[in-house]
Amino acid sequence: MSAPLLLLDGASMWFRSYYGVPSSITGPDGRPVNAVRGFLDSMALVITRQRPTRLVVCLDLDWRPQFRVDLIPSYKAHRVEQQKPAGEPDVEEVPDELSPQVEMIEEILDAFGICTGGAAGFEADDVIGTLAARERRDPVVVVSGDRDLLQVVADDPVPVRVLYLGRGLTNATLLGPVEVAERYGVPVERAGPGYAELALLRGDPSDGLPGVPGVGEKTAAMLLAHHGSLAAILAAVDNPKSSLSKGLRRKLREAADYLEAAEAVVRVATDAPVELSTPTDALPLTAADPAATAELAGRFGVTSSIARLQKALDSLPG
Repeated sequence: MSAPLLLLDGASMWFRSYYGVPSSITGPDGRPVNAVRGFLDSMALVITRQRPTRLVVCLDLDWRPQFRVDLIPSYKAHRVEQQKPAGEPDVEEVPDELSPQVEMIEEILDAFGICTGGAAGFEADDVIGTLAARERRDPVVVVSGDRDLLQVVADDPVPVRVLYLGRGLTNATLLGPVEVAERYGVPVERAGPGYAELALLRGDPSDGLPGVPGVGEKTAAMLLAHHGSLAAILAAVDNPKSSLSKGLRRKLREAADYLEAAEAVVRVATDAPVELSTPTDALPLTAADPAATAELAGRFGVTSSIARLQKALDSLPG
């Protein structure tokens, strides 16, 4: 199998680094750099294990896209920073010590020449979904702690797998269609779309998605295993000969408006207008601007993390 294209869920990884690495780790100026160090070390470890030739760090250019809010107003509403001037765009509640570190990470990636990708008006999930759907040459490995991205697993036209960081990078699990089907009870032949439909039915409090009242993960999985798809489930609601119980028919019928609106909210886009920061997503084996990289490493106090990243790149075939 050829070397993979790695798609890193930037925000997921640096949030996990921020909360997983002690905030006592600071740079020469006293500012915390725990997320910077954790992100760089995680990237080095993933590169060592997966041995990619191409890599994109995928960014949230709009963490709460308007098209999703228009459909489901509660979408991520609990994450909105409340103190903002009237009429200003929603701002995500991010720890005060993390925002400057995200800028540091982006400066280092730029100096190193590591590709980042974003799409105006879309989330990182949509960037990942689009780049994975576009790929026709190499296998794809998505690195994220966000279960929503399990919907991108596929075997065709190229293998798409998710390195799921739910229990940390050390215990990360590589999931494809077979593993998603086994873990969540969705049909293996459409494990990716099936996972999206499972999430749609059961809801996701972390994203402000209510789901169908009275339908949890087990019931949603049972429905999908029996009927095969959300479309078939909804067809069964109106079929008097179907095996659906009266109670489930009623619940699904009452949730019809939610299900119609939420489908476009839950499914990641596969046609987002993704723009890359570099002419190619080829993973550089050395820093594009060594002087700038060294200066940033010293200024932020992450020289050892940059060295670990370089060591990981040195292990790759030239």
